[in-house]
Amino acid sequence: MQIIYAGKAHPQDDPGKALIQEVVADAARLSNDLLRIVYLENYDWKLGALLTAGVDVWVNTPRRPYEASGTSGMKAALNGVPSLSILDGWWIEGCIEGFTGWAIEDGADDAAEAGSLYHKLEAAVVPLYLAEPQQWAHLMRNTLAFNGSFFNTNRMAKQYVRNAYYPEKLIETS
Repeated sequence: MQIIYAGKAHPQDDPGKALIQEVVADAARLSNDLLRIVYLENYDWKLGALLTAGVDVWVNTPRRPYEASGTSGMKAALNGVPSLSILDGWWIEGCIEGFTGWAIEDGADDAAEAGSLYHKLEAAVVPLYLAEPQQWAHLMRNTLAFNGSFFNTNRMAKQYVRNAYYPEKLIETS
């Protein structure tokens, strides 16, 4: 199994930079023959495109309510990649539990949410991926069909025009 971390802290975000250093140290300590953990530096558009097209499940753990939108998860969905994420940003609308991915349940604190993340991995994600490849492929098709067809630039632009220029009508975005 491989776990890939990627990100980039703002130059003035000292806590963010410290967290990245902690992730890198933990990755070096925990990696072994069965588990490879890496941190990819300088997350940018090109790296984001490679990652969103090349992973099996998109795990996203922002601190609620700070997810700006979740465009990387949307890009992953356009590649048929299901998500396992906090219900924030786009995932509030995109998550159909077990159909397009899974929600990390709200918790009273980080430990409770981490417990939900690990439970979903152990009870749903990993067993489906390892033991049910046909069902996993079906899940990927669901993700692409449902989320890929809705979370796209065409729909977004139409919705912005309708809401910004014709707000009195508030026409459906379908």
